[in-house]
Amino acid sequence: MSRTYWAAGAAVGAALLFAVGATVATASGGDSGAGGSGTSSRAPGLYSPDAGFARDMAVHHQQAVEMSFVVRDRTKDEAVRGLAYDIANTQANQRGMLLGWLDLWGLPKVLADEPPMSWMGTGGEHAGHGDGHGDGHGSGGGTGAQGAKPGALMPGMATKEELARLATLDGREAEVFYLQLMSDHHKGGVAMAQGCATQCETPPERALAQGMVAAQQSELTLMADMLTQRGAAPRA
Repeated sequence: MSRTYWAAGAAVGAALLFAVGATVATASGGDSGAGGSGTSSRAPGLYSPDAGFARDMAVHHQQAVEMSFVVRDRTKDEAVRGLAYDIANTQANQRGMLLGWLDLWGLPKVLADEPPMSWMGTGGEHAGHGDGHGDGHGSGGGTGAQGAKPGALMPGMATKEELARLATLDGREAEVFYLQLMSDHHKGGVAMAQGCATQCETPPERALAQGMVAAQQSELTLMADMLTQRGAAPRA
């Protein structure tokens, strides 16, 4: 258990280092040549995977932060409270990075006409709007939030009813439900981050996405162990 927690903590730390380095590189306008750590010489387009991931993951992260604060008030278990604090702190920082990039790129944080996750396309190919750099609409249709359960905005996200239920539970029941919800949440987040690692063209953003994958996969292992300790398991 302690070794798994250490691995998760190390992965979280790496993701935060990626985020800090990415912000510095973006702000300094570094070169994006082969092996470079800077951003592209031109900002990503409005409907690009880079912008879409930043918008969607910021929303995805916000719910994880909210759930983590809820469970910290519903249990006295130090392991769960510690995990919740780490997730809230890490994802709040990463969310700030993502929103900061959108500001630096001069792009809106919300697009009313863009379905969630349409930037991911199908089969690993972008099926959204245009070539990823233009600001006009392309002819292809995005996949939206395909795979999300009814009532959830994106895959892995909890519904309003699930969030309301979490806020009514205490002790072990709150711990188990939080760990199950957050396991689902991380699975959706990993899929999104893998999409950016494959499709995003901004090197620092790809690095951040890769750090998210490593951190959240480690935390998934940790949460499965914690559920086992409580006589429960992740939801199917």
